[in-house]
Amino acid sequence: MAPVTFALHHVHKTYNSGAIALQDMTLQVPTGQFVSLVGPSGCGKSTVLRLLAGLEQPSQGQIDRPSIEAGFSLAYVFQEPALLPWATVTENVALPLKLAGQSPRQRQTAVADILAKVGLTEFGRAYPRELSGGMKMRVSIARALVTQPQVLLMDEPFGALDEITRSQLNEELLDLWQRQQWTVVFVTHNLYEAVYLSSRVVVMASKPGRSIADLPIDLPYPRHPDLRTSPQCNRYCREIAHLLHPGSWNIASGA
Repeated sequence: MAPVTFALHHVHKTYNSGAIALQDMTLQVPTGQFVSLVGPSGCGKSTVLRLLAGLEQPSQGQIDRPSIEAGFSLAYVFQEPALLPWATVTENVALPLKLAGQSPRQRQTAVADILAKVGLTEFGRAYPRELSGGMKMRVSIARALVTQPQVLLMDEPFGALDEITRSQLNEELLDLWQRQQWTVVFVTHNLYEAVYLSSRVVVMASKPGRSIADLPIDLPYPRHPDLRTSPQCNRYCREIAHLLHPGSWNIASGA
């Protein structure tokens, strides 16, 4: 059995306004897995990511996570790239290393390496205004990865992109994940994206936010783009859509 990087045990999260974000949420994330969270808006997916990152604390329940003091590193990719408009691609990617006190030479080496991995070597001197939406997201991912994290938390990073760009970035993310063996927790509303990328898909419901299903995706890696239109992928998408919208899976899955 693989070691577990994160575990939520009967976690509740209630905000000061009285809004219940999560109720009795239990989740295990084994080391090296790619786990996607899907569900309607307001079901607590982003709250789960913030709890895993330590950006928020549960109202009740327990969260097991590795200690930063023990050398554990984590990166968080948000829905928007949030790049510094006055800084070049290189400067944006180097920012976490600069804040950590690394020398210019260390930063230069690390940034050059990660820009090559995400296909941005030729754009190091470009500014965000000169980049497409997909390229901005690549910069955001590069900025997260330059710290060499063991865990990558991604909050619907491709949601604002067109389908062609989204599919391309899916391919690049999977390739990097297979080579680097991160633990990934990925939030998305796109069922095909969730199935295509993931080792497991956790289906959540709202009012209150909770997990209603945890589905292993029994499809081998590496995954070819043709998998998206395969009967196996469609079967998983229909199953997830039925859990989210009983009786309307045929519309939700495109079948």
